[in-house]
Order: sequence, then C-alpha cells, then structure tokens
Amino acid sequence: MPAPRPEVMEFLLTRRSRPAKTLRAPAPDRAALRPILTAALRSPDHGKLEPWRLIVLEEPALRRLAGLVRARGAVLGHGSEAIDKAASAYETSPLAVVVVAAPKASDRIPEIEQVYSAGAVCLALLNAALASGWGANWLSGWPAHDRGFVETGLGLSAQERVVGVVHIGTETAAPPERPRPDVDALTEWMAQ
Repeated sequence: MPAPRPEVMEFLLTRRSRPAKTLRAPAPDRAALRPILTAALRSPDHGKLEPWRLIVLEEPALRRLAGLVRARGAVLGHGSEAIDKAASAYETSPLAVVVVAAPKASDRIPEIEQVYSAGAVCLALLNAALASGWGANWLSGWPAHDRGFVETGLGLSAQERVVGVVHIGTETAAPPERPRPDVDALTEWMAQ
C-alpha cells in the first residue's frame, strides 16, 4: 500500500516561484544551503553518472558577473533594455546557484538524458529552497547561453552548458498567482 505524504502533495500543488527581482538578503548561508544542495542532487540520474555540477554565486561573484553581462551584451549588440534586464538579476540577487550540465561519455546513456537530469536538479533545487522557507526563482536568459559569458565568467568547459540559474533569497513581496495548466487539456490516457 502507498504511504501518502499529504503535506508534501500540498506543497507541490501550491508551490510558486518568487520573482527574482523581489529577492533580497538575507540568503541562506553555506550551512543552510548545504541541505538544499543535497536535496537537489537526489535527482533522477540514469546510470549514476552525475552529469551535472553546481556553482554557488555569492554576492561578490554576482556583482562581478553583472559587469560581464553588461560587457558581453554590448559586444553582442543587445539593446540597453535586454542588457539591463539580464544584468539586474546579478546586480540585485543575494545568492544564486548555477546548475551546469556536464555530460559524461557513455555508451548507454544518451547526452540528452543527462541534460534532462540536470534540468531535474534545477527543479529539485528550486523546490528544496522553497520548502526551506526561502524565496527562489529558476532563470536563464541570454547570458546563460552565451559561450563568452559562461566560459569567461563561470569557467565552463566547451562541452558544458548552463541549464539554469536558481536565485535564492528572502522574498519581499507575495508572489503573483497565475493561471495554471489545464490537466485535462494536456493529458491523454491510453488504456491499450
């Protein structure tokens, strides 16, 4: 027989990301962040390859990266609005965790499954932060996909890529409610 965990289901059915622009200090310190990271790394991992890694960005690193976002945005020809929006996440965030897909060579596990596993780490990290009482938001944006930014700013190798940047801090405003997907419209049942 199943052993229901109604409190966990209630959390999952009511969870809401907090807009990153509303997150401020304090953020979890290293001791408070460790169980959140531990929970995130308990994600599905076909083949036990651990095809991901985490980079924790504390405030000085975030501010340095904000400058790099501005410099890269100018080089890439982005407009000031796109640059300001992307840099703002790094300028105001008290803490962020970058989830990096780091695929491993495998004859059995396709790279796409390894990237999916890194995506699962992002969601688990987001939910673990929220369940711990912090505000959190999973973002990416153009800097996360710019090789110049991720290699220079984050030290990623050529085969690695950013799957998400999870910003974590204290929420300063109630998160807005939004329409949720229609389960019936998106679900097909196959009996045979």
